[in-house]
Amino acid sequence: MAPLGVNPAFWRGRRVLVTGHTGFKGSWLCLWLQRLGAELSGFALPPADPGLFSAAGVAEGMASHCGDVRSAEALTAVLAATQPQIVIHLAAQALVRASYAEPLATYATNVMGLVHLCEAVRATPSVRVLLSVTSDKCYANAEHGRAFREDDALGGHDPYSSSKACAELVTAAYRDSFLAARPGGGVAVASARAGNVIGGGDWAADRLLPDLMRAFAAGRPARIRQPQAVRPWQHVLEPLAGYLQLAEALWRQPAAFAGAWNFGPAADDARPVGWLVERCAALWGAGACWQADSGPQPHEAGQLRLDSRRAAEQLGWRPRWDLQTALAASVDWYRAVHAGAAARALCLAQIARYEGEAE
Repeated sequence: MAPLGVNPAFWRGRRVLVTGHTGFKGSWLCLWLQRLGAELSGFALPPADPGLFSAAGVAEGMASHCGDVRSAEALTAVLAATQPQIVIHLAAQALVRASYAEPLATYATNVMGLVHLCEAVRATPSVRVLLSVTSDKCYANAEHGRAFREDDALGGHDPYSSSKACAELVTAAYRDSFLAARPGGGVAVASARAGNVIGGGDWAADRLLPDLMRAFAAGRPARIRQPQAVRPWQHVLEPLAGYLQLAEALWRQPAAFAGAWNFGPAADDARPVGWLVERCAALWGAGACWQADSGPQPHEAGQLRLDSRRAAEQLGWRPRWDLQTALAASVDWYRAVHAGAAARALCLAQIARYEGEAE
C-alpha cells in the first residue's frame, strides 16, 4: 500500500467519474487516478484557457465529457453511459468574489448541480460511492479563531460560502432519505471540506497564488487584498490524497465512513496571506514584489482554520508536506513551465514524489 493509504490495487480498473475534471483540482485528481490505473471519465464545462487540463494533456488518459451540472438531463446521460462505481463531485463555481457578481449562477451550480447529480446517482445502479467535495468556507464563521470541526454549525456570509453550506445539507439529506437505502444497493455518501489549496497549474483569477505567479512572471507588483487574513494553506495533493483514501474506506465500510470530513493542514500552516506572499516572492527571486490593495473589497473571512483530527484518527490521513515544502513545489512548477517545461511531466513527477516513489 502506498503512503497515506492511497492503494493502487484498489483503484486499478475501477470505474470512476469525476465532475469538474477540467478544473485545477479536477485535473490534478485525474492525473493521479490515471497513474493509479482507474477507468476514468469526467463531466465538466469546457476547459479554461489557460488551464492545467489542456496544458497537461489530461484528456489523453480518460473519457472527457463536456457539459453543465445545471442540466439534469446531461448528468443523467453521462452516468448512464459510463456506469461509474465511484463518483467524486468537484464541479462548482469556486470563487468567493465571483459569487458576489453572479449569485444566481453560483447557487444554481453549487446547490442544484449537486441535486441533479444525486438524482442521477439514484438512477444509476453501478454507483456505490459518492463523495461530494465542498469547502472549508461552509462553516458559520464567527471569527473565533478556533479550528472548525465537522460538527460545527454551517453557514456563510457570501453566496459562495452559503452555497457550500447548502451543498452539505443536500449531501446529508440525499444520503439519509434516498441513497444509503437505495433499492438494489445502497450508496455510501460523504462530504469533504479542504483548506485553501495551492499548487502548479492554477490560473484562476482572484486566487492568491495564480495572481502572484502572473505578476512575478510579468515583472510587475502583485496587488494583494487582506494581507492579514489567515487561511489553512495546503498543497493540492494533500486533500486529493484524503479524497482517495476516504472513497476507498466508503467502499469497504459504508456506514462507518459516511458523513463529513475535514482535510486541512497542520495548525502551524494556517498562516496570514502576507506571510505566504513574502515567501513566494523569495522563492521566485529577482523582480518579485507586491503591494497591498487598499481599494474597497467585498467581505471575506479574516480567519479560517480546520480541525482534521477525525481524518487522522479514523482514516490515518495526515498532511505529508508542510507549507514550506508546498510553496517550494508550487513556485518551482510555475517557474519551470514559464521556462518551457512540460506541465504533465511536472505534475506526474510531483505526484510520484508525494507518494514517496523514486522520481
